[in-house]
Amino acid sequence: MDLKQKGSEANVGGFKQLMVKMKWSTAADFDLAAAYEDKNGKQGLVYFGELGDLNAFPFMQLSGDEGVGDTGGDNEETMRITKLDDMKYVWLLSWDYGKVQEGAPARFNESDVSMTVLDDKGTSHKVNLDTGDMGNVALIATIDNSNPVGVKLINSSKAGTLKGLKKLQQLMDIING
Repeated sequence: MDLKQKGSEANVGGFKQLMVKMKWSTAADFDLAAAYEDKNGKQGLVYFGELGDLNAFPFMQLSGDEGVGDTGGDNEETMRITKLDDMKYVWLLSWDYGKVQEGAPARFNESDVSMTVLDDKGTSHKVNLDTGDMGNVALIATIDNSNPVGVKLINSSKAGTLKGLKKLQQLMDIING
């Protein structure tokens, strides 16, 4: 199912593993990341500097870092999530590393960055970035596990601008802003 517009959502249901893939061929150093909040209010971040762990909290892990130095071509970063039981929210983000360092707008509008969430049953959800907002950080999708009825994947499509990234709170301000 394609989540093309901001606010569109899909039920993710039960799964043993989710795989989030971000692909692009544009000559830009985009990074996939996941900010999270567990059901006790603890917040954290999985990104190229802290790849995470599939067998211990936060039960998500990033494959690595692609496109370093604005390399074009078949770039792909993958994040696996093996357990959401203790999570309230997982926010799937992308940022343009070089532009975050400069505090300059990113190249999302000129890029072909795309995100797909695939469950272990073969169900795939493509999430399109649907915002005209300028920024160098994009909140593309939210995994909402706050409702006991079921897990939802939501196209969040929100952008913000950072100059450097030193604290998780900077990302949380974009997510909640």
